[in-house]
Amino acid sequence: MKAGAIYRGDDCVVERVWRAANPWTRLRGLLGRRPLRDGEGLLIEPCGSVHTFGMRYALDLVFLDRADRVVDVCAGLAPMRVRASRAKARKTLELPAGSLDRLVPVIGETLAWRAH
Repeated sequence: MKAGAIYRGDDCVVERVWRAANPWTRLRGLLGRRPLRDGEGLLIEPCGSVHTFGMRYALDLVFLDRADRVVDVCAGLAPMRVRASRAKARKTLELPAGSLDRLVPVIGETLAWRAH
């Protein structure tokens, strides 16, 4: 997986974000990995829905379209759950639970991943 960060304009808002963009990295996702820490995330693309089967912790989700615009959010998706975007999401940003309180994503704004 490639490492990068999420930007709101020129401002870095999530400092360390891995990008899962091939079938294997998308399939594995966070399974078997240590929990995300504050300031970390996983961007999965293409991805319009996620599950937390096999997870031991909750996640916050930001669903993005092809142009990196926020189309939906989900706070605190508990383990053993499934959540699909209510809009046409192309990418899903997984964050530690509680991250949305700091990030405060707005529907329609752009949150773009950039490689380090």
